[in-house]
Amino acid sequence: MFQSNQFHSTLDNMAQNTSNSDVPPNREDELDSANKSGSENQEGASGEDQEPSAKKKRYHRHTQHQIQEMESFFKECPHPDDKQRKELSRELGLEPLQVKFWFQNKRTQMKTQTERHENTQLRTENDKLRAENMRYREALSNAQCPNCGGPTAMGEMSFDEHHLRLENARLREEIDRISGIAAKYVGKPMVDYPNLSPSLPPRSLELGANGGFGGHPAGIRGGDMYGVGGDLVRSISGPTEVDKPIIIELAVAAMEELIGMAQMGEPLWLTTPDGTKIVLNEDEYIRSFPRGIGPKPNGFKCEASRETTVVIMNHVNLVEILMDVNQWSTVFSGIVSKAMTLEVLSTGVAGNYNGALQVMTAELQVPSPLVPTRESYFVRYCKQHVDGTWAVVDVSLDNLRPNPSARCRRRPSGCLIQEMPNGYSRVTWVEHVEVDDRGVHNLYKQLVSSGHAFGAKRWVATLGRQCERLASAMATNIPTGEVGVITNREGRKSMLKLAERMVISFCAGVSASTAHTWTTLQTGTGADDVRVMTRKSVDDPGRPPGIVLSAATSFWLPVPPRRVFDFLRDENSRSEWDILSNGGAVQEMAHIANGQETGNCVSLLRVNSANSSQSNMLILQESCMDSTGSFVIYAPVDIVAMNVVLNGGDPEYVALLPSGFAILPDGTTTHGSGIGETGPGGSLLTVAFQILVDSAPTARLSLGSVATVNNLIACTVERIKASLSPELQD
Repeated sequence: MFQSNQFHSTLDNMAQNTSNSDVPPNREDELDSANKSGSENQEGASGEDQEPSAKKKRYHRHTQHQIQEMESFFKECPHPDDKQRKELSRELGLEPLQVKFWFQNKRTQMKTQTERHENTQLRTENDKLRAENMRYREALSNAQCPNCGGPTAMGEMSFDEHHLRLENARLREEIDRISGIAAKYVGKPMVDYPNLSPSLPPRSLELGANGGFGGHPAGIRGGDMYGVGGDLVRSISGPTEVDKPIIIELAVAAMEELIGMAQMGEPLWLTTPDGTKIVLNEDEYIRSFPRGIGPKPNGFKCEASRETTVVIMNHVNLVEILMDVNQWSTVFSGIVSKAMTLEVLSTGVAGNYNGALQVMTAELQVPSPLVPTRESYFVRYCKQHVDGTWAVVDVSLDNLRPNPSARCRRRPSGCLIQEMPNGYSRVTWVEHVEVDDRGVHNLYKQLVSSGHAFGAKRWVATLGRQCERLASAMATNIPTGEVGVITNREGRKSMLKLAERMVISFCAGVSASTAHTWTTLQTGTGADDVRVMTRKSVDDPGRPPGIVLSAATSFWLPVPPRRVFDFLRDENSRSEWDILSNGGAVQEMAHIANGQETGNCVSLLRVNSANSSQSNMLILQESCMDSTGSFVIYAPVDIVAMNVVLNGGDPEYVALLPSGFAILPDGTTTHGSGIGETGPGGSLLTVAFQILVDSAPTARLSLGSVATVNNLIACTVERIKASLSPELQD
């Protein structure tokens, strides 16, 4: 407890230490001071009082109207650019330099008020802890031996009491040490720090208690579908004691940069000539934020984007999702293939995440084996600002752990969350990375280079869709539009939870994650190369036991993404591409809407076989769409197990092998590259299947099984092309 509060106080007072440094004031500071003192000049002094200061310059006092106008403008934009300052100065009859100094002084004043308020809160909490500590000391000093009634000696103290005393002493030393180091480093310009500590061998990492957004245990999320962790996610150890003060300084500087990147306009962000998006002015960025993680590595490209949206979730829950690695990777399962918290440096104060600081690794993906994943080692810092806005920022720690094979590093990226009425939140997301994208397949190069594959638009679109899904899952009544065999709230909730697990499993197994070992097969059917891999499923109640063969391929269609999505999700057109349905009629047994879009839903389908001797089959399907991509994911389910789920039973014991489709725009549309476009843009379609080829986990995979799955995926691709773009068959 002492460590958490003192640690947070260290973080919050870093910027104040900078202002109290011994650096001589520059000319602007002197003018600022003069302008500030102008409001207290000698305009009302008597003649005698004016004599000693007759040679002093008389300063202009701002009128009440001028102050009110600048106060109003400050609330909207605390960092006006040159153009805005000049326009404001013309309106108010002031010099641009006066306007600049007024805003500078106002920002300093707000910062001081914020720090004073936070310090008061921390001081109150510290007083409470000190009083509680004194009560414990007094109780221990008056403790009596339960056997003889005499005073308790140290040797007779219980193990728990003795352990707590040792832990308390250790925490006090830790607080003093960190405070001293932080005070030493804060306020100095950022430099490229060398690798201060040797690389440590891989070690097991404790990740905390179980829990999460979807009920998954804490730990590594993603990649578990194949039982193998990624190179970076598992190999990097936590920070050393020497690293921690450097990490603190990086986090504080990154937070300041994120706020500027989220709020500033031109010339930092420039609108493209066609007016469709804004791009980062890299030269202006370097001038505006000289503190950072060093220059861009050779061969790397800059990807920067900013998007704003309103989501149906309150700010408290959003912050919790971002700061909990399990919830974060579950909500963004289409983007985050693996994630891990290496060490929590601060848990925050006052029972929330204000001041929380944690070191993490993550692997980001595009749902296709043709796009390499992006691995990052970074610190995540959360802070609540004086106006109530929450900010969560990530910044790479590559300088602490140089990795020659690293292909991506994150400059300050994250989001600002503002509370809105009725449980909504306004989210401004900034993504700023430097990446070596030479490994991207030509099919996806245009999409990746446009920034839509990993950019801010994809993050906010996914967040908005998932917030709608969560709101649907928490609904207390069954909407009248939902039909079928679901008759109670518990059954509806269990079915949504089962579908969520299916989607996570599919997304974790379709990308080029380092956890996967894909083997490329050459096909003679005209389809693109098919990639296959195998895994063994043993003692996993959520998957059937045996040898599972996975196959995936990606190809281009000259059809808008929305049309592809509607074709694949519609049960009436399923027989046109689904070979395993054997041409049987498909009937929707249950339907749960989980978003505003018509296609965002979970369905339970029954395939009525045309052959009366064959039993009917149930299929669980989830289709979801946002402005950057869509999924149609399905899995055959056992009828008996599904009845248990529909009655509110535990869905974790239903065996699933999900297959499906990931649909992305090809990046050629000129107005946002969105999934809903109906213009000339085409689609990038990834098809992925999982087939249980042998129920014995010890069996050996035969070439015949590989050929069968290869033929299945190739025939499916041909059927889709024939239905959506017959001209490709010529």
